[in-house]
Amino acid sequence: MIGNKKVVVVMPAYNAEKTLLETYQEIPMNIVDQVILVDDSSSDETVRVAEKLDLDIILHPENQGYGKNQKTCYDEALNQGADIIVMLHPDYQYPPQLITAMCQLIASGQFDVMLASRILGGKALKGGMPIYKYIANRVLTLIQNIFFGTKISEFHTGYRAFSSKVLRAVHYDSNSDDFVFDNQLLAQIIHKRFKIGEISCPTRYFPEASSINFFRSIIYGIGCLKVSFQFRLSRWGIIKTRLFHD
Repeated sequence: MIGNKKVVVVMPAYNAEKTLLETYQEIPMNIVDQVILVDDSSSDETVRVAEKLDLDIILHPENQGYGKNQKTCYDEALNQGADIIVMLHPDYQYPPQLITAMCQLIASGQFDVMLASRILGGKALKGGMPIYKYIANRVLTLIQNIFFGTKISEFHTGYRAFSSKVLRAVHYDSNSDDFVFDNQLLAQIIHKRFKIGEISCPTRYFPEASSINFFRSIIYGIGCLKVSFQFRLSRWGIIKTRLFHD
């Protein structure tokens, strides 16, 4: 716990056999009360590795997608009475040690959501981020800041922490089951005017780290632009969408 608040880490897993143990070992268990892993029908030994660790395992009998995996993660964390939920990929791309700082900022009431930004600090490329992903990240983030009226350094990090009140307030069940889920969720949080903070986050890119391919990156980018247009048109009262209904 931190500040008398229950901290639950959720790990949406898919083929994380080679990196799960390292990721888990660096989680600060002095403040984390529970770790939940949702396996999206991995084809490797992710579940076998997870069974040797002190965490709760939920299995999807068939692959349902990254977004659907997160929905299961958040549903279970809320059912378990979490006050703060941290979404950490088990691919060892993000340092688990940042969980403490992220949770402290939420527990203190400074922010409702914390994003671990790979862009703050200017070391994303040194960490191995492919140049095309870096450029796409910066362009999409610029466009979305304009549409959303925000000044966020990165919309596309997969390392996030939430107050439970945030996840209870937004309709994340209406979101995509694919990768654009992340962007839709952040747009919903902005729509509800929750306080968003960022922390600089070093990142690691290596063969075992999960990453979507170029084609799916394009689909994701188009999805993010669609979310941006939906958000702005909804704010202007021109359209109604299930993503932003109150």
